[in-house]
Amino acid sequence: MPVHRVGIALKPDKPEAGPVLQELIVWLRQRNREVLLDPEAAAVCPECGPGRPRAEVAAQADLIVVLGGDGTILSISRLIGSREVPILGVNLGGLGFLTEIALPELFAALEAVLKAEYSVSHRRMLTARVRRATAGAGEYEALNDFVISKTAPSRIVELETLVNGEYVATYRADGLIVASPTGSTAYCLSAGGPILYPTLPALVVIPICPHTLTNRPLVLPDSATLEVVQRSPGEDVHLTVDGQVDVALQHRDVVVVQRSANVIRLVKSPKLNYFELLRTKLRWGER
Repeated sequence: MPVHRVGIALKPDKPEAGPVLQELIVWLRQRNREVLLDPEAAAVCPECGPGRPRAEVAAQADLIVVLGGDGTILSISRLIGSREVPILGVNLGGLGFLTEIALPELFAALEAVLKAEYSVSHRRMLTARVRRATAGAGEYEALNDFVISKTAPSRIVELETLVNGEYVATYRADGLIVASPTGSTAYCLSAGGPILYPTLPALVVIPICPHTLTNRPLVLPDSATLEVVQRSPGEDVHLTVDGQVDVALQHRDVVVVQRSANVIRLVKSPKLNYFELLRTKLRWGER
């Protein structure tokens, strides 16, 4: 797809990105590309043009450049929907599993994208529907994970879990993580889950601090339908989407998780494969 409009999304509270942002905008306009700025980018560089809602940037851009953080990519991903828009994530100094383009690589990577001489990593998203006795309570998409957890300290939540209609277990735990392969290096990894290759057609279910030590992470094919029933009356239980969207769950609400029809396209670094990324970010495999 030809790139005529380039959206730029900036991690909030990144004023030090101003010089990079200005140089990027000048570079794109010299090549006759229209630039669409999100509100954070416009706030850092008011003279560069007006800001637009991120949903508008995601709906109109042919390429989205994210400066600064994985959280911004997660936010943008949920807005893209079925559009085949590549995302070029630029790491500005954080851990950054999704923002794998290093700052010195930015303009070379952009040049390659404009010439259609680049490759992308296709990342399947997950979808979750909240089913309530009275009515549906909403549908959500996530690139990393869905987390069902309680807010009260020192209390556990009971979560009945079924796969394709077959009973698996009722977890008594601090909560439950349902992660995509992309999200396997996020909260999933911190909770003792496995690292899944990011394009693997799978999802992983991880109990958080389970009351029973035999409750271990479970890897499922992404063709599976996972149902989680909230069985704790009187508890303050929530569904969290990519760590950014919070949904209150009622007793006996059912969270139905499946693979989404939508796929996110992340521009790959020409200098870094996935295993090099693991070694660089996690010091993976070191003694």
